[in-house]
Amino acid sequence: MALDLFKRVETRKGLFAVEKITLIYNLLTSILILFLFQRMDHPWHMLLDRAMIAAMTFLLMYLYRLAPCKFSAFVRIVIQMSLLSYWYPDTFEFNRFFPNLDHVFAITEQFIFNGQPAIWFCHTFPHLLVSEAFNMGYFFYYPMMLIVALFYFIYRFEWFEKMSFVLVTSFFIYYLIYIFVPVAGPQFYFPAIGFDNVSKGIFPAIGDYFNNNDILLPGPGFDHGFFFNLVEASQEVGERPTAAFPSSHVGISTIVMIMAYRVNKKLCYFLAPFYVLLCCATVYIQAHYLVDVIAGWISAVCIYIVATYMYKRWFASVVFQLVLK
Repeated sequence: MALDLFKRVETRKGLFAVEKITLIYNLLTSILILFLFQRMDHPWHMLLDRAMIAAMTFLLMYLYRLAPCKFSAFVRIVIQMSLLSYWYPDTFEFNRFFPNLDHVFAITEQFIFNGQPAIWFCHTFPHLLVSEAFNMGYFFYYPMMLIVALFYFIYRFEWFEKMSFVLVTSFFIYYLIYIFVPVAGPQFYFPAIGFDNVSKGIFPAIGDYFNNNDILLPGPGFDHGFFFNLVEASQEVGERPTAAFPSSHVGISTIVMIMAYRVNKKLCYFLAPFYVLLCCATVYIQAHYLVDVIAGWISAVCIYIVATYMYKRWFASVVFQLVLK
């Protein structure tokens, strides 16, 4: 199948849907920075970052007009998707000022399950093969997105903008939740309160503890495993005490699976084992409470419906000639 990467694409002037939603999120968080300006560590730097992202977006739009083709459209969209790695840790710069809510979720977990599944799970399966399988699933989070995105680009280019918009918008909805619902997850909360308290079922509120502390619990499992070390390295670089409820790993991967199923059922079946391992891994490595996972599944369906409606109603671009059905 010929990709025709440099085949001219007839388009109107203007922003792609994914660029529009990124600029909206950019604006909303910029306003929030102004409200919290006096309390933030480096508000001018954050505002400058946002200005640069906006300027880059408009520059790419202008450059695209010089050579409108599938490849340049792909570059514009992928750059916005890659910026998610900036927006994720950015949520911590906001929610660190709000009282932490981990105790609420740990108590809920204790009440429902009479214990902490994040503790049980890894202690029940400490074996090398189990540890590596779950860590492989967790690490496969971004490759899953990449595989589905490339499949849409290569085989369903007319749906590529919709796919990228739904994915990025879903991330932004989760990020807004994380800003105002500060939950760090067991890997941060348990070390903060001490494992004696965890074993006794005592879960105290810790207020703004994570404003000045970000000790990350080493992940359970076989610590000489290849995928174990990949996950540990990625968490040391990009993880923050934020974004536990609902689990975006579960939510986003569920949305990715929905999009995979809609475009090609064989692709969905291929990704299914990785998806199951990923969902299990979120609790196994103690990144999430089990209630986070359940909320991730429920929220994924709701957010997918909302993001799809938003695209069809307000954001669809003529360039991709989508059949909106």
